[in-house]
Amino acid sequence: MATVTHVALLRGINVGTAKRVAMADLRALLEELGHGDVRTLLNSGNVVFTRSASAKGDLARQIEKSLLARTGVSARVLTRTADELARAVAKNPLLEVATEPSRHLVAFLYSPLEQAKLKPLLAADWKAERIAAGPGVAYLWCPHGILDTPLTKALDRALGNGVTARNWATTGKLLALARGV
Repeated sequence: MATVTHVALLRGINVGTAKRVAMADLRALLEELGHGDVRTLLNSGNVVFTRSASAKGDLARQIEKSLLARTGVSARVLTRTADELARAVAKNPLLEVATEPSRHLVAFLYSPLEQAKLKPLLAADWKAERIAAGPGVAYLWCPHGILDTPLTKALDRALGNGVTARNWATTGKLLALARGV
């Protein structure tokens, strides 16, 4: 049976003391949904797994519903295929300026409709910070740190719950895991 490798990003779990989900429970949940080769990265809701190429239904919503039923935790889930993640990594226009992976973010948009909300941010002058857009993603460079910066605050105001971000190091590790490296 042909399979496709997917990456699921859960928004806001295991941040501080809220929305705690054990990664073992998350792996078990995805296995119960019929997915294979389930692996998690870090303790912050990053999952790589395979799914039958012929599987139907909204994968992200299936995971959200099962997570809520199994753990009582409500979290938005975003999924991308390994190929989609690889394209997002390959098309990153900020690599020459973004020299510290922990201060370089990839913000994954939940819906194509969110892309238009980036336009004002792309047109603004962020001084040392930078933002660029790609299909379904925004790339942010925050040289002074990612917490409480003008750019990350503006992104949060513009997109709110419509985006989940990972730093460049985590994004690279997810891609390597998805490629089986």
